[in-house]
Amino acid sequence: MSIVAIGTDITRVDRLEAAYGRHGERLLERVFTVDERAYCDRRKAARFTHYAGRFAVKEAVMKVLGTGWKLGVRWVDIEVHRASGQAPELRLHGKSAEHAQRRGIEKVHITITHDAGLALAVAVGERG
Repeated sequence: MSIVAIGTDITRVDRLEAAYGRHGERLLERVFTVDERAYCDRRKAARFTHYAGRFAVKEAVMKVLGTGWKLGVRWVDIEVHRASGQAPELRLHGKSAEHAQRRGIEKVHITITHDAGLALAVAVGERG
């Protein structure tokens, strides 16, 4: 087991909420999967805290993949899934999965934390 790449990102919750104020549901549909939106929307008062955490994960994973927002990577191809009572896990789809495979990344570990209006994510790409 070896580490291929590490990525991190920090997102201000109020900045994401302001972007939602400007773009509405169109923003959420472009950036988050149906399951991610359902998870965040169930959190009512902390809705945008959870959206910010997932946004930070997506940015951190793009750094692990070495792609940024280009090379065919779409926001919804990087998905944070969280089963009840479990830690969040990453699911890659489309071009994101292809880039991971090309880099020899077999698994991407993620962690998310929220505090003081900020969401921080770390992603670690691992080769078996």
